[in-house]
Amino acid sequence: MDNNIFPKQTAFYKGKVRDVYTIGNDYLVMIASDRISAFDVILPRPIPFKGQVLNQIAAMMLGATADICPNWLLSTPAPNAAIGRKCIPFKLEMVVRGHLVGHAWRTYSSGKRVLCGVSMPEGLKENDPFPSPIITPATKAEEGHDEDISREEILEKGLATEKDWEILSRYTLQLFERGKAIAAKHGLILADTKYEFGKIGDTIYLMDEIHTPDSSRYFYADGFEERQKKGERQKQLSKEFVREWLIANNFMGKEGQIVPEMSEDWVKTISERYIELFERVTGETFKPEPLSREETIQRITSALYNLNI
Repeated sequence: MDNNIFPKQTAFYKGKVRDVYTIGNDYLVMIASDRISAFDVILPRPIPFKGQVLNQIAAMMLGATADICPNWLLSTPAPNAAIGRKCIPFKLEMVVRGHLVGHAWRTYSSGKRVLCGVSMPEGLKENDPFPSPIITPATKAEEGHDEDISREEILEKGLATEKDWEILSRYTLQLFERGKAIAAKHGLILADTKYEFGKIGDTIYLMDEIHTPDSSRYFYADGFEERQKKGERQKQLSKEFVREWLIANNFMGKEGQIVPEMSEDWVKTISERYIELFERVTGETFKPEPLSREETIQRITSALYNLNI
């Protein structure tokens, strides 16, 4: 398939779940596909409307945080497409954690009390809130898994200057506070998430999707305290259920493991869960808008023209 499809297009990159087209030197077109990945592996079947769900949540959240810091987004001409500024990315993911869950809990339960150079207090249970959110950055790996890194190592390796780090940290905590406030309105707790930033000249921009179920973990607020007291599992809103299904079917992305077959019913279930995620996180009714590839390309091309790109 010819991937040179837009006027002034200079490059194309196919990510795990997104197709990225560079327009000239300064702009990107990002199409959120219906591909789904887990354990750094693309699963064999696409999930209907997943791309639309993630693209529309991200666009809404970028709009709701634009007063905190500049972001890359200029237009969403199609349900699963976004046009924005091309930034020089920091090779970092700014991971911020409000609760002891996921990787932080695995580290904590192994007996360690320091993650990415940040101390975690004694006496916490899984899913407990931290006294205040902590930033635990990770390197952006070209291939394979991202790795934990501390502020000191970031400065030492020149991944950010001291001044940049201060701005990145401030933006990260402010964005997380806003994300938590938006979640709270919809009966949710934003437990952890990650942000990616880049630069144009000396200005730092927020890039990529934010506060989506693929990049964040949400708990249901209703009954949270009670479940914590009883030591019960928390109800989560994320793509963790897909990972759990894979683990139950003996797949964790390790060498020699085979991706389990995805039945029609399971694909439909995942699609329905993503739509539920959209409605819960945004408080809006999801309106499926299936477009052909040709229609999507046409809408993007018109938007590029209207933006004088």
